[in-house]
Amino acid sequence: MDAFIRFTNQTQGRDRLFRATQYTCMLLRYLLEPKADKQEVVMKLKKLESSVSTGRKWFRLGNVVHAVQTIQQSIHATDQVPRICLILASLNRVIYFICDTILFVRSVGLASGINKEKWRMWAARHYYYSLLLSLVRDLYEISLQMEQVAHDRAKKEKSPSQDPLVYSVADEETEWLQSFLLLLFRSLKKHPPLLLDTVKNFCDILNPLDQLGIYKSNPGIIGLGGLVSSIAGIITVAYPQMKLKTH
Repeated sequence: MDAFIRFTNQTQGRDRLFRATQYTCMLLRYLLEPKADKQEVVMKLKKLESSVSTGRKWFRLGNVVHAVQTIQQSIHATDQVPRICLILASLNRVIYFICDTILFVRSVGLASGINKEKWRMWAARHYYYSLLLSLVRDLYEISLQMEQVAHDRAKKEKSPSQDPLVYSVADEETEWLQSFLLLLFRSLKKHPPLLLDTVKNFCDILNPLDQLGIYKSNPGIIGLGGLVSSIAGIITVAYPQMKLKTH
C-alpha cells in the first residue's frame, strides 16, 4: 500500500495511470463497436476516454521544464551517439509540449483563434521525431549489448572445458537469423531497462505514425500499443532502477 501511495503521489505516476485508462477505453471501444447491443457501453467508454484525456493535459503542463532538465542531463553523456539522440529527442519533446499546451489553451476557450488542426499536426510531427530519435538510441544501445554478449560467448567457447556441441552465435552461414535472434534475446534479457524503453518507444510511435499518415492504423492497435506503453511507463516510475540510464 505504501508503494502505491508513493506512486500515485507522483505526477508522472498519476499520468501513467490516466494514460493506461485512456488507452484501455480506446481498445475496449474498438472491440465493442461492431456489437449492436453494446452501443451504450461504447458511448460511456468514449466519454470516459475523453475525460481522462482532458485530465492528462493538466499533468503535462509542467513537462516542458522536465524536458529541458533532460537536455541538461543528456549533455553529460559520455557516448556521443546517445548524447546527440537524447538532446535532439528532448528538444523535439519540448516543442511537442509547447504545441500541446497551446492546444490545451484553445480547448478550454482561452484562445479560440488558434488553428487546432495545424498545431495538432505540429505536435504529432515533433512527438514522432522525439520517439524516432529515442528508438535510434535504443537500437544503438542494443547493438552495444549484443556486441558485448557475443564477445563474452566467444571467450567462453575458446575455453578448453567448453562443450564443442554448444550452439555458436557466430554461425552466420547457415543459421544467421537464429543466431541474431538468440543474441538479441540474450542481450535484452541481461538489460531489462533497455527492453522496457524499446517496447515503450515502439508502441508510442504508432500514434504519430497514424496521425501523420505515414502508417495508417486503427484505434484497436493504437489502444493496445498505448496500453502496453503505459504499463512499461508505470513499471519505470514504480521501480526507478528499471529506467534506462544515460551513460
